[in-house]
Amino acid sequence: MLRRRGPLMERMKEGVGKVVEGVKKEKGSYTKEFPTLDDHPVGKEKAKGIIKYYEKVSGWLNKGKGNKVIKEFKIFRWNPDKPHKPFLQSYHVDLTSCGPMVLDVLQKIKAEQDSSLAFRRSCREGICGSCSMNIDGDNTVACLKPIDANTSIATMITPLPHMFIIKDLVVDLTSFYQQYKSVEPWLKTKKKPENGREYLQSPKDRKKLDGLYECILCACCSTACPAYWWNGEEFLGPAALLHAYRWIQDSRDEFEEERLQALTEDEKKLYRCRTIKNCTATCPKSLDPAKAINSMRLRHQLGHK
Repeated sequence: MLRRRGPLMERMKEGVGKVVEGVKKEKGSYTKEFPTLDDHPVGKEKAKGIIKYYEKVSGWLNKGKGNKVIKEFKIFRWNPDKPHKPFLQSYHVDLTSCGPMVLDVLQKIKAEQDSSLAFRRSCREGICGSCSMNIDGDNTVACLKPIDANTSIATMITPLPHMFIIKDLVVDLTSFYQQYKSVEPWLKTKKKPENGREYLQSPKDRKKLDGLYECILCACCSTACPAYWWNGEEFLGPAALLHAYRWIQDSRDEFEEERLQALTEDEKKLYRCRTIKNCTATCPKSLDPAKAINSMRLRHQLGHK
């Protein structure tokens, strides 16, 4: 391990240096804006956090090869096969030999310290939504959450709140997916396409789907919603309702009236929302489920217009 540490540190130092210098050359510092993320405010803030983290790592690595920078991570642990209460277990990780995201920390812990740690992950690119969890009080996806470089305080990682826990950071999403399925999230038409091959859509109508189709079903919004905590079996929740509106808004779909009828025949499915907007505040993709829910309620009240 000691013989391998030198080349590893050199490669990491070189990579971090390129990131930091590239950003400084282009923007001046990490506090500058990221124009490509103008429509993604959450992404913009996380991009700034990543660059800030890299600048700190770069400083640490320049101080010497042998230096370690240790940060504590407190992770929720619970195993249904063992008769003990849930608890927070502390792990100490050297940030100079770790990637910039919280998911990198979890994978490093599982690979090097504790193989029994359970969590979901897949794409590690913020697309699949598998690694959703609560990190320092915020629901987010671990692969898009930069590590807090402040080593004086521990980072706390717990499962998504108000969900049944299977093990450690893994929660039961069965009900969540059933509610998603109940809104029939697929195109429904009453006639075949005019050309017999595909349903056409104008760029203007396609633009109406922006801010809706990007949902990755990470469940961060629904598990942050107090109305969903209190009425999880009746209220469909922000994620399912966002997808319901995605198809109501689609110009190719011909079942808008039926979809709205299905959502409003039981007032708790849609109208249980109290517009608290925790869903919008926590969405890692910068989407606005609260706006979609209000838009559906307006359509219903105005007679599907």
